[in-house]
Amino acid sequence: MTIESEAEMDTPLRTVRTNIVQSIRAFRVQELQDAARQLGQHFLYANLANALSKQDVLDLIAQQFTFPAHFGKNFDALYDCMTDPLHKSGPQPGFIIVLEQIPANGKFDKEAREQLLDIFRDAADYWGDRKIPFRCFYSFL
Repeated sequence: MTIESEAEMDTPLRTVRTNIVQSIRAFRVQELQDAARQLGQHFLYANLANALSKQDVLDLIAQQFTFPAHFGKNFDALYDCMTDPLHKSGPQPGFIIVLEQIPANGKFDKEAREQLLDIFRDAADYWGDRKIPFRCFYSFL
């Protein structure tokens, strides 16, 4: 048993696959933040309740995840910021991400929400290929 799997036995995430994008459901944000701290993983949180459009969503994620100023503010740039530069910056311990209150309106419709979640699913696959945990939890407004 690895150190991580031993550590995960005591966390609320022991039953959650290591590379997944799923509804936050029964988890609370504080529990997820505590689990990230316990596992020594990055915790990224974005509250998107005030977003009305795709641009708003990207702006809020960039601001709350503290992306670099050169962030391109499109879905391709979001994927890039969540993957390759982090991988190139050195060993990563893993990620627990919360996207809370993703908007559901005319300017950010079902298709836009699925595109956003697909970015995080692709990032989960990217990190999974590298044996790095990447869990993303989301809720809709």
